[in-house]
Amino acid sequence: MSREAVTRWLRLVEADAELSAYLIGVDRDRLAAHLTRQLAAGGPVLDGWPGLPEAQRRRAADYLAGVLAARDHPVIDEAAARFRAELRCPGLLPERATALVVAALARLVGGGGDRAGRLALLAVLGRVHRRYRLRPEHGPLIGAALATVAPRLCPAQAGWEQRWQRAWALVERAAGWMGDGPAFWPAEVVGRDLAAEGIAILTVRPWRRLPFRPGQAVPVCVPQHPGRWRWYCPANAPRPDGTVELHVRAVPAGTVSRSLVHEVRPDDLLHLGPPVDIGLSLPAAPELSPSDCPDEPASARAEPARAGRATARDLLLVAGGTGLAPLRALVEQVATAPAGRRVTLIVGVRTIADLYDAITLDKLDQAHPWLTVVPTFSHDPFVTPAEQGDALTLALDRYRPNQHVYVCGPPTMLDLARHRLPATGIPAYRIHLPTIR
Repeated sequence: MSREAVTRWLRLVEADAELSAYLIGVDRDRLAAHLTRQLAAGGPVLDGWPGLPEAQRRRAADYLAGVLAARDHPVIDEAAARFRAELRCPGLLPERATALVVAALARLVGGGGDRAGRLALLAVLGRVHRRYRLRPEHGPLIGAALATVAPRLCPAQAGWEQRWQRAWALVERAAGWMGDGPAFWPAEVVGRDLAAEGIAILTVRPWRRLPFRPGQAVPVCVPQHPGRWRWYCPANAPRPDGTVELHVRAVPAGTVSRSLVHEVRPDDLLHLGPPVDIGLSLPAAPELSPSDCPDEPASARAEPARAGRATARDLLLVAGGTGLAPLRALVEQVATAPAGRRVTLIVGVRTIADLYDAITLDKLDQAHPWLTVVPTFSHDPFVTPAEQGDALTLALDRYRPNQHVYVCGPPTMLDLARHRLPATGIPAYRIHLPTIR
């Protein structure tokens, strides 16, 4: 790591109100020289910063991770320029979109990523197809131009023609279900909070208003990793200022998530893809129709809530980890027009340190009498009298007939919910789980 990079890191630390006090009286040049030597030797970097408490040490290490990982992508820019030169249909794609499209197509043809990542790619590329009115005859032209730059972007080149044909067929199919509208929204990061260990809350402001509904998912791409798109659910209902809040947990194999948590800073630019329904949105109508509840008597649908009984409008929301984001957005949506609906939000975490959005949850709980927020801790015996145990078990204890149950969390939690909820007699049409994982 160069001395220049260390200097950038110290500037970030100096601008942080929580860390800047620990630089008072510290010889900056001496500290910078020590950090540079330690990084070059692979040693414990922050041991040379005396008096830095553990919490602040982790915060400073987070800034360091961002500086270490930040990098430009001239390869993508060069590939996009060559792609435009080789494309035998000038003006087919606007110049401002070419780099994103080339990186996404190369990623799709290369076969990288898991199922969720490929679906995010296809959501964006399907909208590109519709947005720029691409036709079947454009496929060979785009494929030929992409082939000239593919050696620098795709890990494997064997069977290019067959792989391109399969990829283009997927893009055409995705165009059929994506609908019309912009393919991506540039979005400026206007706020960042390292809310817990490995979890960041990012507030972004799209340059154009993002037309999303609570419970939907949005593909997100960071400039550090063009071509890689990952799903994130906004944690808020649409706001007057157009900002969108994203809750991100850095996972070991998550290239995009680690960049969002450790690298991204205010004033950085991200790209958001088109919002997609994933099965967590509330019904568009304020009341469920009889056709939505075929086995429920009309009297039960219309009956006001009584003690121990829920109505067809009431919700039981069960969140695990950052699966809280879309469910908190649903709470904000209900807050705009409660209309007699009652909501119970169960938030499952391991320990109290993992309850990353506690302040916002407490404000919501205090502001709305129809809302009950129940944190539960699965691995913290010292939180009594708070609830202990896993969120799904507590949810089943609190479930009342007629409630609609929404669950969002890690894959193991969702797998368990798919088996346990129907087994307890909850009708399938009242169970809402994300369709994208």
